Amino acid sequence: MTPDLLRRASAELVGTGLLVTAVVGSGIAATRLSPGDVGLQLLENSIATAFALGALILIFGPVSGAHLNPVVSLADRWQARRTGAGLSTRDLGAYVVAQVLGAVGGTVLAHLMFGLPAVTVSTHRRAGSGLWLAEVVATAGLLLLIAALTRTRRTAVAPAAVGAWIGGAYWFTASTSFANPAVTIGRVFTDTFAGIAPTSAAGFVAAQLAAVGVAVAATTWWYPTVRQRDRAAVELAPAQPERASS
Repeated sequence: MTPDLLRRASAELVGTGLLVTAVVGSGIAATRLSPGDVGLQLLENSIATAFALGALILIFGPVSGAHLNPVVSLADRWQARRTGAGLSTRDLGAYVVAQVLGAVGGTVLAHLMFGLPAVTVSTHRRAGSGLWLAEVVATAGLLLLIAALTRTRRTAVAPAAVGAWIGGAYWFTASTSFANPAVTIGRVFTDTFAGIAPTSAAGFVAAQLAAVGVAVAATTWWYPTVRQRDRAAVELAPAQPERASS
């Protein structure tokens, strides 16, 4: 692994870890502060997650792009195959490993801060076609939002926009919008408000991966002229030295 890729992967590891810490930690705090009121607990959890996600994008965006999510990295790799600008296959592998390891570490960190055992495997079952459909909606919407911001050169508003989507999707999706395979895996290791049972995680991850195809198709259909312009810009750009991480 090159120094540049190591630097970016470390940002993805820490960033994803802190995201899961926010999700799990705020869930633990919510159940302690508002016992018996699940609606208020979800409100507290969603607000903390949305705010933390926006802040993390600001911190790690200049370093690694702040993907913090394997499906975002996968979509970026797909884009790179079409335009030449984006993650290489090696980059994608490093990002995904870092994101998953960071997610598990983030759960452990949240547990330790709240005086819980480092790992408690979840018993919270989340299964059914409605929840899987919700994960497709939440994940595809997230990817489409990122693609729209990128292709129309509005990435400056990404921290607020992405945080707003996830915060809103907590409430309008039946699954409470995991929308992230790494976060899903990380949440397997907490038997708290944010947890998901190992037997349920596979269905969520499958739905999230399926959403990549939906988002790519929607982006291609709704932004065809932008895609063509970006491809032309790559083809006409002066030759640049190949990045060490490619």
